[in-house]
Amino acid sequence: MKVLIADDEAVVLEGLKYIIDWEALGFSICSQARNGNETLEKLLKLSPDLVLLDIRMPGLTGIEIVQIARERSFSGHFIILSGYSDFSYAQTAIKYGVDFYLTKPIDEEELENAVTTVRNQIEEERKSARTLHQYRESARDTIIRNLLTGDFQDVSELNLSDLRLSTDIYQVVAYERFTQDPFQIPWDFAELLRVTNQEHNSFDHITIEHREIILLKGSFALERFDRLLAHYKVNPQKGSPLDSLFLTFGRRVYRPEDIVLSYLDASNLMQRRFFCKFNQHVLGFDELTYGDQLTYHVSDEEAHYYSGLLVNFIQSQNRHRISEVMDEIAGKLYFCGDELSVIKRFLIDIYLQIKQKISQVYSSVQIPFSTNSAIIDLIDGKYYLYEIIKVLTEQFEMCMNAVGSPSSETIMDDILHYINHNYRDNLKLETIAPLFGYNSAYLGKIFTKKVGESFNSYLDRVRIEQSKELLRDPELKVYEISDRIGYKNVDYFHKKFKKYVGVSPAEYRKTL
Repeated sequence: MKVLIADDEAVVLEGLKYIIDWEALGFSICSQARNGNETLEKLLKLSPDLVLLDIRMPGLTGIEIVQIARERSFSGHFIILSGYSDFSYAQTAIKYGVDFYLTKPIDEEELENAVTTVRNQIEEERKSARTLHQYRESARDTIIRNLLTGDFQDVSELNLSDLRLSTDIYQVVAYERFTQDPFQIPWDFAELLRVTNQEHNSFDHITIEHREIILLKGSFALERFDRLLAHYKVNPQKGSPLDSLFLTFGRRVYRPEDIVLSYLDASNLMQRRFFCKFNQHVLGFDELTYGDQLTYHVSDEEAHYYSGLLVNFIQSQNRHRISEVMDEIAGKLYFCGDELSVIKRFLIDIYLQIKQKISQVYSSVQIPFSTNSAIIDLIDGKYYLYEIIKVLTEQFEMCMNAVGSPSSETIMDDILHYINHNYRDNLKLETIAPLFGYNSAYLGKIFTKKVGESFNSYLDRVRIEQSKELLRDPELKVYEISDRIGYKNVDYFHKKFKKYVGVSPAEYRKTL
């Protein structure tokens, strides 16, 4: 605590410095003065906690100094020293809030008691002031929180100046860690904006639902934010401030009651983080997709449709079409109104259906599929759609490498490999041709030329050869074998078998 000492007598002034142990009582002498005008000037400049002054000095008297200081909102304490014991002086001193009126010669013990009493009062005042400040700041945070979330009913009731919200423009920014790395350096937003933010003059910072929220206030703060974005928005350098943050910002608004609109923008954008591109650190309100645009919804039928497409393209080694299908899925999901957990489950279902189908078709092939639980955990743990697309594409590539024809030299080898493993399905030239980039008429011609027989004839021969193997199992009925090799009509199976083998299936079985 600071004390200012004033007396027009040099010997008295010097004595007051040493008559008591100021430091032991919690004070340091910040300055001293020899006349009234000098005392008032230093008092107003230094704002000491305690002023110890003589009542009669050249220029202004002690009482006049106290009076003027109070008029100028000085809230410090006074102890007046006087050689006069006139009661009227004491009355006037008390009127202006002087704590003690001591007569000269000064009694050391009396002065020490007075200073101790003042010190205790100052400590109590500081404690009360801190408590009041904490209450005010807590109340202020609550008001700002309610303004952001729209829970404040009547903004006209607020004293905007007192809340340090009196400005002409506002903008809400939300941010969180770019990754979940707990060792990333936490950045001070004031440092990022390069503003002092004393008394919250540039922005307010609060936490809502584990997310950091910044309320920018005034043109200066918004201009600084624009500079920050221009400098860091595109591929921020490693170690730069924005490299560790993911940041969204809402629209600019001009009334306190509209702050909630900017907050909703920033909050909704944070929910869209899942759809960001690789190394994208910022989403602005101009990129916001609104509810009426989110018209797509995932379904079991969609998962079945896309898994079927991808199974065919995996088997036909058609990487280009796989890429196109994954882009199509990502494009639809961008406008999906479902929860992220539902979207992830949809992608997991596609993968599991593909795994099941491929495993059935290539039952004799060792395919290094991830376990179901591992792929579920992997996809659930991803924060971005592009990460999941990458995981699935890598799985498809692994699968193509495992099931592809080992002797494949031409596309025709791949086509024959596909037929040999999918003869059970309702195969048609019209459905196979697009998988390999042909139209059906052209593929039919080159198939007959390369293989030496038509597509349908080759498919029949593959099916009949498989049926001959199945007929070795006496437990299997002929109609069951017919269904297993792709002939839904058992009579049609009989006809085809006799055409290629020369006898009926039952007669062939007797020869085994």
